[in-house]
Amino acid sequence: MKYRVDQDTCIGCGLCNSTCPAVFNMNDEGKAEAIEGEVPETELDAAAEAKDGCPVGAIEEA
Repeated sequence: MKYRVDQDTCIGCGLCNSTCPAVFNMNDEGKAEAIEGEVPETELDAAAEAKDGCPVGAIEEA
């Protein structure tokens, strides 16, 4: 499974990064972005929690 963050929707709150730092990080513009590759199996639950917890729904399954 892969995730992507809609840069136009992201408000840069950092919730996804704090929930699942192995998959989500903050870029130089202060917006979240997801790792390029497949989410490691050990991080699937945390990544799903981050997606579900995004206050603006900016995280999508890719």
